[in-house]
Amino acid sequence: MKVAFFSSKSYDRQSFEAANADYHHDLTFFDAQLNSNTAALAAGFPAVCKFVNDIADAATLEILASNGTRLLALRSAGFDQVDLKRAAELGIKVVRVPAYSPYSVAELAVGLVLMLNRKLYRAYNRVRDDNFSLEGLLGFDLNGRTVGVVGTGKIGMIFAQIMQGFGCSLLGYDAYPNSQFEAIPNARYVSLPELLASSDIISLHCPLMSETHYLINPNTIEQMKPGVMVINTSRGGLIDTAAAIEGIKSGKIGHLGIDVYEEEEALFFQDLSNTIIQDDTFQLLQSFPNVVITAHQGFFTQEALCSIATTTLTNITDFEQGQPLKNEVVYQPSPSTKALV
Repeated sequence: MKVAFFSSKSYDRQSFEAANADYHHDLTFFDAQLNSNTAALAAGFPAVCKFVNDIADAATLEILASNGTRLLALRSAGFDQVDLKRAAELGIKVVRVPAYSPYSVAELAVGLVLMLNRKLYRAYNRVRDDNFSLEGLLGFDLNGRTVGVVGTGKIGMIFAQIMQGFGCSLLGYDAYPNSQFEAIPNARYVSLPELLASSDIISLHCPLMSETHYLINPNTIEQMKPGVMVINTSRGGLIDTAAAIEGIKSGKIGHLGIDVYEEEEALFFQDLSNTIIQDDTFQLLQSFPNVVITAHQGFFTQEALCSIATTTLTNITDFEQGQPLKNEVVYQPSPSTKALV
């Protein structure tokens, strides 16, 4: 089957071309982001493969459908950028990669915790400048601290297990509790207000849906412990960035580590080192000494890329052969809030 890939990078080409040796699809890679201005590039392609920040709104889907696209294959877990209702109306099937390597994202979240707590980013730069002072690098023991895990799907579970290994107590919040979480020593489910009020570290592992948009907002920040550490490796829209900035200024948020950003579409996955970034909010975030930002690299491990390629190509093959689509995303008027990642 002919497949058009959007927002493709060298690592996409390498991983998909290697995996495609077992599938024999006709792959074409476009650097451009998928949106209504670029959708015409997919004319004649029955399948289109999009990445996390590609836009598949109604206008884009209508162009794709008019040019013969019948399958939209997401090489990611989240589908918040897809108008599922319009896709269903146009007869476009949508499939995704529900799990690739949950370890990759969970481990990055733990890395952000360690980097922020022990100021590793500042320590590294100091030593590079022959500055061996420890002033300003004071951290705290993770052992005995309380960690709040919002979303206890695969990634949240692994993150919780790792933090339990540090000797942390765990508080979980999920609309659909996971019995495996409660089996972890020193782990229990609580209400969201209790989690916010009791946690020294809060890590977000839930999908972005209408119910979770701006989960971190002025009201929920006000309920947090002073100096709390907030980690987000899920979706940028879970955090109201303006509210987080006010929380940092007031001291309510003592550390912020994010691998995602609500306006990342114009920034991430490209080299902007020789340009002037126009996003003043992002620039302000970067200016804080207690904020660490990575560019949506939680998925970026060898194992995850291999799994993403294999699952995506399997989804496409199943569609081509008329097989059941086990990873299909079906439009539901009242979407569930169950953690999907």
